[in-house]
Amino acid sequence: MADKTLKATLMKSAIGAKPAIRATIESLGFRRMNQTRELPDNPAVRGMLKQVYFLVAVEGEPYERPKRSRYKIWRSRSTKKHQRGN
Repeated sequence: MADKTLKATLMKSAIGAKPAIRATIESLGFRRMNQTRELPDNPAVRGMLKQVYFLVAVEGEPYERPKRSRYKIWRSRSTKKHQRGN
């Protein structure tokens, strides 16, 4: 009896992503971009892939690159320049 597997590829970098998203990518076993992993087809793995659908392409499902990065940690702009009087 052959176990079912999913082929998933990390299409977009997790640099700057929220810590929970980065932890999910690491737990799936991805180390670099364009890396393909064969993962077991079970509800736990499918749930993790659903959480990071905008970074990972799964074989057999269309991958659409996000138009705007909603997963990144947005930081406020520096006000130092305005404090100097320039």
